[in-house]
Amino acid sequence: MARFLYSTVLIVSVFPLHTTSNYGPSDDQCFCQLSGKVEDCCCDVEAVHNLNKEVYPKILEIVKQNYFKFFKVNLGRSCPFWPDDGTCSLKDCSVQTCKEDEVPEGVKGYHDPKKSYNHKPLKVQKENSKRQTVKEQPKKCKGDNSTLGDVNIHLSEEDKQAFETWQQYDDAENSFCQPEDELSADLKYVNLLLNPERFTNYKGDSANRVWYSIYQENCFKLPNPYTEKYEASSALNQLCLEKRVFYRVISGMHASINTHLSAQYLFKGNGFMKPEWRPNVEEFKKRFDPEKTKGQGPSWLKNIYFLYLLVWRAVIKAGPYWKQEGFFTGHKSEDGLVKKHIGDLLLQSRNCPSTFDETMMFTGDPVTSRGLKEEFRKKFRNITRIMDCVGCQKCRLWGKVQTQGIGTALKILFSSNQFAEDTVSPSFRLKRNEIVALFNALGRYSSSIHYVQMFRSLTRR
Repeated sequence: MARFLYSTVLIVSVFPLHTTSNYGPSDDQCFCQLSGKVEDCCCDVEAVHNLNKEVYPKILEIVKQNYFKFFKVNLGRSCPFWPDDGTCSLKDCSVQTCKEDEVPEGVKGYHDPKKSYNHKPLKVQKENSKRQTVKEQPKKCKGDNSTLGDVNIHLSEEDKQAFETWQQYDDAENSFCQPEDELSADLKYVNLLLNPERFTNYKGDSANRVWYSIYQENCFKLPNPYTEKYEASSALNQLCLEKRVFYRVISGMHASINTHLSAQYLFKGNGFMKPEWRPNVEEFKKRFDPEKTKGQGPSWLKNIYFLYLLVWRAVIKAGPYWKQEGFFTGHKSEDGLVKKHIGDLLLQSRNCPSTFDETMMFTGDPVTSRGLKEEFRKKFRNITRIMDCVGCQKCRLWGKVQTQGIGTALKILFSSNQFAEDTVSPSFRLKRNEIVALFNALGRYSSSIHYVQMFRSLTRR
């Protein structure tokens, strides 16, 4: 999320939310040379490295496709929690939105039956199938030569609005994200490839307040965070699995953001050298070196692996849904290529079949579990709304992409009775923006793991 919160190390050192471990590296070993089991997951670090090495190029190829590179977002919504501090005036904070003719018609959801598209989106195919089923041959009544007319399957505009309202309500019940107003004229398409997540120099009180609010006000509280004898590992282990998972999700996203801004850091150059974006080893050390983070930096990095595995699990679990999804852009060859890429990705995922086990969460007493799940959902929805308080447009964009991507993963994992073996319930659906956010979030965490390996090499030179 670009330069989202410059002083993140200071903030997190005040709120030690992560487990600590003995990561004292030897002289020839980087502190980012992680190993062992990824806490609260079914994989170890070595397995994640092997998996990511295989799938990283494929994930990058997927998010470059038209279906995944256009994200619809409102970057102008006001902060609901405190007065706006004003937007970042730096040029690297700005976001370039798309012109109407730059976005494929299929991506925008348009489908003209008179136009020669290569194929129809899944939604249209289902609707046509229903029409063929309902419309039968005219029938005659006994003792009467009169003919019954065809069943009128057309809906009035009022009926359509009612159905849409019901669907939005159903979606909201399962959603972990604060939904965008689909009818707002402020929603614009953004080409994510033209607005990459990287350093923007956004910092100060505005940025600090965002993370303070996320950690201190919207996360489940850790016991006694200010005592001198406080140990993050023991405090975190006192929490139930659900609360630990919540922490690791936020921590993993936070660490991923800091990894990206360190890997895509702006060196302004001088009269002889042009400005360029490249890795900044010192910035990476400042954010994760145990000596500069009270020993916690490596644990923060390890939570990227946790989040990566959680999102991976959602992508794998939704496999039956991807098989029926059209990934429609209006270009048959490109849509087919996307389906092939995702099919290949699911095949490669078998190299690490055990990732994250969501069935261990929200078990036990039904009343208590339902209450905890609802609290979990509301807290994460609140965090998605806090993204409207980020002053840097580019940081806000990637904050929204990632929180919606994580929210979509949580929706897949915790929507009850929607997936069974290789089938998916007809009532389960994902909006295009949710799919785009999910795969781009996976791309962020895959890239972060790649960058951690890169910094490991750079720090050993």
